[in-house]
Amino acid sequence: MRDPVRDVAFIGVARTRNPMRQRSTLAHELAHVIFGDWTDDEDLGSVRSPLEIRADAFARHLLVPLDGLTAFLGHRESITAAELSAVVQWFLASPAISCIALHDCGYIDTATKAQWMALGTPRLATRFGWSDQYQSLQNDSDRTRSPQRLLARAVSGYSEGVVTAQTVATLRGLTVDIVVEELTQAGIIPREHQPQWTAATDLPPVTVDLSDLLDDETPEGSYE
Repeated sequence: MRDPVRDVAFIGVARTRNPMRQRSTLAHELAHVIFGDWTDDEDLGSVRSPLEIRADAFARHLLVPLDGLTAFLGHRESITAAELSAVVQWFLASPAISCIALHDCGYIDTATKAQWMALGTPRLATRFGWSDQYQSLQNDSDRTRSPQRLLARAVSGYSEGVVTAQTVATLRGLTVDIVVEELTQAGIIPREHQPQWTAATDLPPVTVDLSDLLDDETPEGSYE
């Protein structure tokens, strides 16, 4: 979503155990921000709109740039599934996106692309020995992360004594005790603001007019 007043865009990223899909989805949404695709009123039914197709292409080229792919693989007539796995592992892109790039660079034919696009990343990781890395990627994509700029402002406010530790803890998704200990170890201590007191003798003289409290019809010197 986008705040048109401040011209600031927000992208919410869901937790998932599919890190490659998370990266491609985020790249897709980033394309909409870059191209300013704030509205798409064109109803094409089940057909993807040109804006969506453009965002898909942007994501593919961002994650697996063709120049980077040729630099990684070099000149060769054909490649094996092991080299496909190496591309997926190096660029952290799905086999589907990697196969499209491999086909565009002439490394694989159409039939091989269709066959390899059905391969899943877990299968390649297990077969070619990088399951531990893939599990690490899964753990990283399946954890919450606080918005960095918002959290930095909250910590700055905490250090100035105007934001509570509970606010920082809520952003982090942690308990107050853990957050306070972490901030203290980082040398971040809330600033104590001392109020500036003024002596009564330093105050300006005040004249109080009580004439409005007297009733005009009340005889002078009598009270009801």
